[in-house]
Amino acid sequence: MHFIDVLEFFVYMIAMLGIGFYFLKKNKNADDYYVGGRNMSSLHVGLSVVATDVGGGFSIGLGGLGFVMGLSGSWMLFTGLIGAWMSAVLLIPRISKMKNFKSLYTFPQIFESFYNNKVALIAGIISAIGYIGFTSSQILAGAKLASASFVNLDMETALLIMGAIVIIYTALGGIKAVIYTDTVQWIVLMTGLIFIGLPLGYSAIGGLSGLEQEVSKELLTFTNVSWQTLVNWGVTIIPIWFVGMTLYQRIYSCRDEKTAKKAWFIAGLFEWPVMAMMGVLLGLFGRVAADQGMFAYLGFPTMAGLDPEKGLPLLLRTVLPVGLMGLMMSAYFSAIMSTADSCLMAASGNVATDILDKFFSISSNEKNFLKISQWLTLILGAFALWLASSMQNVLELMLYSYAFMVSGLFVPVIGAFFWKKSSSIAAVWAMIVGGSTTITLIILNTKLPLGLDPNIFGITASALIFIILGFTFPNKKYIKIQKQ
Repeated sequence: MHFIDVLEFFVYMIAMLGIGFYFLKKNKNADDYYVGGRNMSSLHVGLSVVATDVGGGFSIGLGGLGFVMGLSGSWMLFTGLIGAWMSAVLLIPRISKMKNFKSLYTFPQIFESFYNNKVALIAGIISAIGYIGFTSSQILAGAKLASASFVNLDMETALLIMGAIVIIYTALGGIKAVIYTDTVQWIVLMTGLIFIGLPLGYSAIGGLSGLEQEVSKELLTFTNVSWQTLVNWGVTIIPIWFVGMTLYQRIYSCRDEKTAKKAWFIAGLFEWPVMAMMGVLLGLFGRVAADQGMFAYLGFPTMAGLDPEKGLPLLLRTVLPVGLMGLMMSAYFSAIMSTADSCLMAASGNVATDILDKFFSISSNEKNFLKISQWLTLILGAFALWLASSMQNVLELMLYSYAFMVSGLFVPVIGAFFWKKSSSIAAVWAMIVGGSTTITLIILNTKLPLGLDPNIFGITASALIFIILGFTFPNKKYIKIQKQ
């Protein structure tokens, strides 16, 4: 990269850290730090939701899918649109009508309201583990992008740099800083992709004729995907809109139910088709560029041996002129940060509110609670960085983190809102059985019928045990949602 691009990149990163320091002074209590004072607008929240959900991990991962599958890879984020809109219609109205809505900070507190403290504690542990893994995937995405963009930067150094930026920024800023910076970062990324990345990439590979010459026809269709893959994506991604801690934090941060629903509809449209199509197109352009030998100067004379997830950043590094490269890389890094900071803070919130507070009542003093939360963020961030150093596939790590949470938490939360026979005992065992089934199948690398995802079997096992125990042990604490 040219000196000008490097300078732009570092100025941008310093500015992001500066925003974290700015909001450090603005955060007075837990409401400010975790739910932004409960007064955020739909546009800011909507853009923050899609920035967090798609972010850098899916941006790099989508590029990899476009590299391998072509346009059909965009269907992955179609499940995001479905999940967002289903959540807006089915979940948000029920959450907002809960009697203790204005006092909630985390997702597991929903379980405490409907079930009991034990259920909430287990949910908090599962959610924290899932979000630490997801934070790791974002740090890894940033390291891959950095090592592909800066020739002399190895993966270990890139991991340390990305990890340090994300951890410091997250610990300082709080949710309000996250939401406002997400808005700016997402606008910068979208503008860069639409007006810079796509046109220059398309021109560099020779336009439509270049695509037709270098790739097979199925990569230019929307049918180059099996039904099993579509089912696996749907079952893994759609339920996250019902169990994602980062999403519940943003529901709580909205002014009212109408604001939250509008934000979710905005997020769905940005997921698909906007981000989905841009991501896979750039990945497909990267494949063509590799076949044409455009990356030979970087040691990749053909696409053989090239990590599909590096195709997109290598393309941008090759086609972007001096001045634009630094801005584009900054936009991608900021997208990664927008997801990583949200997920790391979600994990911190789970540990602080849903675990430590139950044993040590750390929330009794608001100032101390804020400081403890910031230190927890640093510690958990360091652990996430270590985890990232042991994994090499961004999308795989991200989907495994999703799967762990979804298989354990999805059935109990659906039961809480929609089934009157839900019980605490049923919820506990549904979480244990669901999560354990999925993780066991993943670790054992079990060959499953029809090539279906382990998460499907985990959710099925969770649902069966939940229904059986719900009938056997009726819940004594089940609280009906209060209408306003």
